[in-house]
Amino acid sequence: MIKFFRKIRQNLLMENKIGKYFKYAIGEIVLVVIGILIALQINNWNEQRKEHSKEQALLKRLEKEFISNRNQLLDKIELRHTLIENCRQLLD
Repeated sequence: MIKFFRKIRQNLLMENKIGKYFKYAIGEIVLVVIGILIALQINNWNEQRKEHSKEQALLKRLEKEFISNRNQLLDKIELRHTLIENCRQLLD
């Protein structure tokens, strides 16, 4: 592919078609820039996907931790109620 473009470039220069050569060169630059922009966009999408995946994992861990904490609190509340009832029975 590179040889193909090199031949076009050499033919245009040898035929003294500088205007066509500049158009060709600008077209080639535009293609390279478009390729770079596409690559950057794909990279950005991939980074966003990775960040979203990390975010989801963190949210799941937080949810598990909150559920565990809530269950521990409910157990402690139940234990306190039991202790209060036992103390009342002892006092009566």
